[in-house]
Amino acid sequence: MALAEKSQTATVLDCSQTRLSSTNQDVAFDSPPRHSAFNKFILYENKLRFYIIISNASDSRHRIVKIDRTSQNDLNVIEDETDYSGRQMSAMIKMLDDGNKTSGGIGKARIIFGIAGFVRFTAGWYMIVISKRSSVALLGGHYLYHCESTEIIPVCFNNKVDKPAEEQRLLNIFKQVDMSKNFYFSYSYDITSTLQLNLTKPKRFGKSKWWFNDRYVWNFHMLCSPFNDQSPRGGQAWLIPLIHGHVDQAKLNVLSRVVFVTLIARRSRHYAGARYLTRGVNEEGNVANEVETEQIVSEALTTPFYVPSSEHQSRRQPSPHYTSYVQYRGSIPISWTQDTTSMSPRPPIEISVVDPFYTAASRHFNNLFARYGTPVIILNLIKRREPVPRESKLLEEYTQCVRYLNQFLPEDKKMVYHAWDMSRAYKEKTQDVISYLEDLAEESIQMTGFFHTGSEPYSHYLQSCWSEDEQYRPAWRKNVRLQNGICRTNCVDCLDRTNAAQFVFGKRAFGHQLYALGVVRNPNLPFDSVAVNMLTEMYHDHGDTIALQYTGSALVNRVETYRHLPHWNSHSRDIIENIRRFYANSLLDADKQMAINLFLGVHGERHGQVVQARGKYQEWFDAENLRTLFPLAESTQSLSDFVGQRGDFWSEYYRPLLFTSLEKHFAFCMSTPPGKFIKGVSYSPFLPSSMHVVHQPRLVTGVKRRWKGTHSSLQNEKLRRKPLSADIADESQLMHQSDLFRCSGVLASHLLNPKLMLDAMYDGAEYMDQLQYMRFVEKSSGKGDLTVADEDTELYVVHVRSAAIEPNSVKDGTLSSMYDYDQWLSGVDLA
Repeated sequence: MALAEKSQTATVLDCSQTRLSSTNQDVAFDSPPRHSAFNKFILYENKLRFYIIISNASDSRHRIVKIDRTSQNDLNVIEDETDYSGRQMSAMIKMLDDGNKTSGGIGKARIIFGIAGFVRFTAGWYMIVISKRSSVALLGGHYLYHCESTEIIPVCFNNKVDKPAEEQRLLNIFKQVDMSKNFYFSYSYDITSTLQLNLTKPKRFGKSKWWFNDRYVWNFHMLCSPFNDQSPRGGQAWLIPLIHGHVDQAKLNVLSRVVFVTLIARRSRHYAGARYLTRGVNEEGNVANEVETEQIVSEALTTPFYVPSSEHQSRRQPSPHYTSYVQYRGSIPISWTQDTTSMSPRPPIEISVVDPFYTAASRHFNNLFARYGTPVIILNLIKRREPVPRESKLLEEYTQCVRYLNQFLPEDKKMVYHAWDMSRAYKEKTQDVISYLEDLAEESIQMTGFFHTGSEPYSHYLQSCWSEDEQYRPAWRKNVRLQNGICRTNCVDCLDRTNAAQFVFGKRAFGHQLYALGVVRNPNLPFDSVAVNMLTEMYHDHGDTIALQYTGSALVNRVETYRHLPHWNSHSRDIIENIRRFYANSLLDADKQMAINLFLGVHGERHGQVVQARGKYQEWFDAENLRTLFPLAESTQSLSDFVGQRGDFWSEYYRPLLFTSLEKHFAFCMSTPPGKFIKGVSYSPFLPSSMHVVHQPRLVTGVKRRWKGTHSSLQNEKLRRKPLSADIADESQLMHQSDLFRCSGVLASHLLNPKLMLDAMYDGAEYMDQLQYMRFVEKSSGKGDLTVADEDTELYVVHVRSAAIEPNSVKDGTLSSMYDYDQWLSGVDLA
């Protein structure tokens, strides 16, 4: 009874708080409290109310949210911010069920995975619940989920619609935005922001009404409009922000080390739409097809973002095993359109508004300064020369725009502009497209940097100490590394050429990230290696997803196209994709644009833009935005504070009350590229396929294989002689290396009583034969101190193998009669 009175009192107090929070203008959000991740949702419903029970993974904290179903025009949500234990919540549910027996109780429990928001058309509210999810990525112990399916549930039980036909039409249009494709969320990790922002600026939302970056939250209208554009006080626990884009993750096995590679693409909700209906920039400075791509490379040595401190084991320090690199793509920030009424596959491009002061573009770049810092590197890939000017119109206008805006910036803050006709370079083969892009990528990465949560490995310091060239000896970095600035890439559609260029930038950054983690000795990664092939496939999926969202078809030109490595069916595939793109853009884009506008809450043809007052012509930028966005000292301190306070990943990742088999564990089942295995030994995933040798090294560590060739194992078996009886003291002491892996008992027996490997015996015998030959050469030449050059020894091996004889298998006289060693030693080719 006392518990029931306490619960009723909490509910009454909560009602008053909810009414206040709906009109409170000063709701601010700090970093989420420790252990605040709620990821379990149970929905009860009857004719009067919805009851939503939210819990954390360990079932130690529970809350309840009540939604009234009796009012059709108003949405009444009662949030109880009191944390209940499991026993208290059970008593609460029993009390609610007893109190609602007249209306059938509280109904049957139903498991959901979050509330995506509320929407209203002509009459009555609908609640959108996430009914199915799947894990797609893992970052610092935080799971990232894909929204597999949603359901739209009417809030009012007796919903009376005056215009049922119009209501159903709008509902069908709303459902055209398929929320079961390419929508992602996380309970404990802010997926709307980059890794660097999450770790170095955890209090960035201190003055905001929301706890996320609303630019990339596509259900933002469904979260704010029901509450009069104000955030519910406890909404952070049960309202789920969704991003639209692409998330992919794969793991790379490097000997005993596991590297996670994560690719996150966030599509902006501002000025979003179909290909030909959203072009250029709007008055607010938002561009079409704006996508932020983040490439995170981490080593899975520890799960969280922190490790035990080296000084105090009870304290934490940032884990040095996380890196990230951010890129940006967006339409050319000038006002231009394309007329689709002519049904032409390539509509003409028209510059609709000519602004000599480039006001919209100035707002766009000022926003980039505020979000990413300086410098801003612009990579413009549109065509320079055409028979009929199309893209070249935009090139001239864009170049003039950057030149005009740059003249007012300080010298060290000017935008770096690269205009390069990528299509012409590919068709005329005047330049190596990939090599040129790699040079630009290296220059860009050196200017902007990338994010690394720790110092360089100590092995880099040792390598710098061993460097003979003191002038070019690299400095060892002891601090974290931060990315200040962004590379902005665009073509006309920001699809095919842009995706290929971003892959090259990502590949170059991938090498630097692996080098910073101490996985590779050199940041230069060759093509056709397992690691680069894996990254290529990830960027292909990334580009296909963005292309399908913007144009309705997949990529036409891929990375292999610009490498001049087309597949046998690439031409037919390109034709099919072009036809699909033309059909979607000509016939389906109007309905698609209408659905996106309704989903995002955009009314009219202005895409929700607000007319802003014109700023200054010369000081078009905010001086505050030109400061270093991520100062080293401040970011290092914020990173230390973050890892010292946050630990809410634990219960969600380890799930202490749930039995999970290894085969169902996400990290174990993560996608892994097929590696190169030769006789059971995994070779480096950073070597190109053509460089993989086809034999397995069998010699003990420390013996230089200067005399061994790279012939196949089959030829090696033919040339290798059988061991003589004199060479084998006891045949029982020999065994094959393959026998070790038949069972653990054999392996344990060998470790306790080592036996000589038969394969090692063969190699040793061959080396002894080569040593005897060297002595023979010294004796026949009369020079006891003769040193045989490496090329001569290799030539000898070639001659011996071409004659299909075994080294030292014949007498000296016979061998001398077969080969003139005087001529051979003098360098004359006898082949």
